[in-house]
Amino acid sequence: MSDLPARESMEFDVVVVGAGPAGLATAIRLKQHAAEQGADISVVVVEKGSEVGAHILSGAVIDPIGLDALLPDWRTDPDRPLKTEVTADEFLYLGHAGGVRLPNLFMPKLMNNHGNFVGSLGNVARYLGRKAEELGVEIYPGFPASEVLVEDGKVVGVATGDMGISRNGEPNANFTRGMELRAKYTIFGEGARGSLTKQMVERFGLNMGRDHQKYGIGIKELWQVKPEKFQAGLVRHSMGWPLPNDAGGGSWLYHFDDNLVSVGFVVHLNYKNPTLSPFDEFQRFKTHPMVRDVFEGGKRIGYGARAIMEGGWQSVPRLSFPGGCLVGDSAGFVNVPRIKGSHNAILSGMLCADHVFAALQAGRANDEVASYEEAWRSSPIGHDLKRVRNVKPLWSKFGTVAGVALGGLDMWLNELFGWSPFGTMKHGKADHECLLPLSQAKPIKYDRPDGVLTFDKLSSVFLSNTNHEEDQPVHLKVKDMSLQKASEHDVFGGPSQRYCPAGVYEWVEGEGGPRFQINAQNCVHCKTCDIKDPNQNITWTTPEGGGGPNYVNM
Repeated sequence: MSDLPARESMEFDVVVVGAGPAGLATAIRLKQHAAEQGADISVVVVEKGSEVGAHILSGAVIDPIGLDALLPDWRTDPDRPLKTEVTADEFLYLGHAGGVRLPNLFMPKLMNNHGNFVGSLGNVARYLGRKAEELGVEIYPGFPASEVLVEDGKVVGVATGDMGISRNGEPNANFTRGMELRAKYTIFGEGARGSLTKQMVERFGLNMGRDHQKYGIGIKELWQVKPEKFQAGLVRHSMGWPLPNDAGGGSWLYHFDDNLVSVGFVVHLNYKNPTLSPFDEFQRFKTHPMVRDVFEGGKRIGYGARAIMEGGWQSVPRLSFPGGCLVGDSAGFVNVPRIKGSHNAILSGMLCADHVFAALQAGRANDEVASYEEAWRSSPIGHDLKRVRNVKPLWSKFGTVAGVALGGLDMWLNELFGWSPFGTMKHGKADHECLLPLSQAKPIKYDRPDGVLTFDKLSSVFLSNTNHEEDQPVHLKVKDMSLQKASEHDVFGGPSQRYCPAGVYEWVEGEGGPRFQINAQNCVHCKTCDIKDPNQNITWTTPEGGGGPNYVNM
């Protein structure tokens, strides 16, 4: 491969990696500033999905504060992506056979969802993409950024991946060299555990002095339910069953648009039992007597999964480095108890754009926009995250029952007095360090799916419209296959088969013993493997352009 032709290059003022809410908000804000100042700046957004929104998945109850700030007229736009306002807010604690609704009166005010909207975050991204293009932003979907260009210790852009590489690593008849997109500043908005962001954190030591980043996996289905089961604007969250007390997580169930119900389940990835399967816990959740009735006579029409950044205030890495910045979930701006991050993603894109535009106007290039890093903690983003900073550590330390109660108390004290008796707590171990050896765990057994309310992974992946070019190198890289056998399989019992929500990983028995099989074509790009593998032996990389899920209304 050393004799490949040189890549062609294009020059821009700003390159944005990722056409999610954060990246598109960055691009829009830059162009808004340029129009106001009569400046001419070039902005390009590269997106690994086949179209804008194809890889975007969230619950989603959306706090409109970000949209209101970025596009003040969006509510009166006939093309607006959010039309269902929250009408009812319910919190449940579930046991095996029943549950109890928690009084809204006891909930901290920030947990109140009235004034928020229910809808598809993917459609919000599509709407922002249209608005960005109207302002002159160039958007290239289907072109994953696979390499960061660094010269003299400064980021100078990115390169998109080569296309037409066969499974054996050699160019085939459809080979096309990637492009170099060079810029004065490069903004990374790849979402949780972005492959390039991960490299930037390591190269520039962006996590020095920060706590471990923490993660969850969110698994979602979209249902079309019978009209009599539908309650427009109903937002319901639960915790408890089916998860054990020492495994954090919970559910959502949102009614929106025309008889659509978004139902999903989050499992915090610091769980200990290697036989726990987040996918199967989700399927089991739907069978609860307080839940299952909603789906009677309905039809499942969508499925997907993605990792969620959960570290919050104490885990946000440094956001600026020479030539680049992090925005949105690449930085980790999710408010865990609210299960919301899109508002902070948009606000972070706007804040980043403000400081990057000022740097461009001052004639700067490829230096560190340190003022962005210095500004975020005193911004609305910082205010949002600081007051919930102990919820996740308390939950992890004391379990669901006591941890959530203490977290609620902490939120009330922060809300009323701006003070916490816990200070700022540490998260403890990284998620991949939390698994117990199989010999120390009590195996969890799951019922077979019925194909009506509960389903298997492969039929679920089919609904995600996932597609990858078959003749390409596997984009899930195992560093040491012998370590995978000796540790992941022999010590931990092969948890990759269970934590992956798409059936990508299998341990297949053969004449020579168990063999690690990777069904990369199933990958929905959730990146859980990159996070939870106990040896950090699996690295998620970008596949050929446009590969992955193609989510609709997710």
